[in-house]
Amino acid sequence: MIPVTHTRFPAKPARFAAAALVAAITAGGVTQVMAQEEEDPIKVGILHSLTGTMAISESTLKDTVEMLIEQQNEAGGLLGRELEAVVVDPASNWPLFAERARELLAQEEVDVIFGNWTSVSRKAVLPVVEELNGLLFYPVQYEGEESSENVFYTGAAPNQQAIPAVNYLHEQVGVERWVLAGTDYVYPRTTNRILEAYLQEEFGVAEEDIMVNYTPFGHSDWQNIVAEIGRFGSEGKKTAVVSTINGDANVPFYRELANQGIDAADIPVVAFSVGEQELSGIDTAPLVGHLAAWNYFMSVDTDANYDFIDAWIEYTGDEESVTNDPMEAHYIGFNMWAEAVRKAGTTDVDAVKDAIIGVTVPNLTGGYAAMMPNHHITKPVLIGEVQDNGQFDVVWQTPSTVAGDAWSDFLPGSRDLISDWRAPMRCGNFNVETGSCGGSTAAEEAEAALAE
Repeated sequence: MIPVTHTRFPAKPARFAAAALVAAITAGGVTQVMAQEEEDPIKVGILHSLTGTMAISESTLKDTVEMLIEQQNEAGGLLGRELEAVVVDPASNWPLFAERARELLAQEEVDVIFGNWTSVSRKAVLPVVEELNGLLFYPVQYEGEESSENVFYTGAAPNQQAIPAVNYLHEQVGVERWVLAGTDYVYPRTTNRILEAYLQEEFGVAEEDIMVNYTPFGHSDWQNIVAEIGRFGSEGKKTAVVSTINGDANVPFYRELANQGIDAADIPVVAFSVGEQELSGIDTAPLVGHLAAWNYFMSVDTDANYDFIDAWIEYTGDEESVTNDPMEAHYIGFNMWAEAVRKAGTTDVDAVKDAIIGVTVPNLTGGYAAMMPNHHITKPVLIGEVQDNGQFDVVWQTPSTVAGDAWSDFLPGSRDLISDWRAPMRCGNFNVETGSCGGSTAAEEAEAALAE
């Protein structure tokens, strides 16, 4: 059994001495002092892969949450209580994510969970957090088509990443042919269904001008696929690759593009899962000029971002440490959760769920993020171009923040749905045409998606 790690970060003694309940009871001139026992710590579950194919992306997020916990304790904790990190390793194994989530909630009795990267792992966890009424803060871009009362989606929905990215390629780069390349699981498949519908409906793209390809996690032999992309892009129309390839498969993919002489000037790639962390420690020469769409880049020029970078380098002790978009999403989500706990005056799950809607906290790009009634947040959208130092030069961004949409406007079964977790609606899939709630939980929808 993979061990569970508990981390109690040292707090400033003056702030975490046991609270003294002083009762001035005068009886024959005697003052009686009664000591109140120290409160139990607030347990924060961390559910990120530390081994396996997704460790390249997720291990940094575990460290990010631990840093945020340490900072919170140094600032006095929450409600006069110390925070304790409870770390598990689901090891890039999707069923194991569900087991570890159950362990965190049922055995460790954590107050909140920060975790997951892939949508298949999140969908594996959904039935557990809904059954046990836990809180999950999910920090990574995803396909939408989901809204759970127990999940807060601090990564981008498709209208906060995928849709703006293809708009940029169409309007600014003149792309007419599209390669939708992804890892074979729910996030790429659903995102690409949305993009196919969007490209055809909004831009009139013909079916023969869209190529779709899926590969397994950890895929390494890209020779034939890249050759096919090259042929597809050599037919006289400007072509781009929209990449939902996840994890360590990205390294051989870009290397093969370079091997076959396909550079960004010929067929640009815009990636949704390649950030500074994935570029760290690899030869970035094959990627220079290619693009990524995120809501944050390390190169953003703001005081808040510089403070975050400085804190991260100090925490890791590594001057070469990089920051990335999902780290900012955890930064936002953690601060939203902490503010909701203060607002509610308790870590009680139901009280925090009600208190967090409308909470607004600073992001790292110079603005603010607000938690919407559909449990998605507001985010700016940025397009960055890969530089030879592994950083991104921001070449485009939205003029303001965009509110995340849980349900796509471009899928027939979703365009009439909204999500609103405030009373009295409290529904994740309310149909505005029929005026009724769909009834099925996000967990039931997740189980159906996993069975497909």
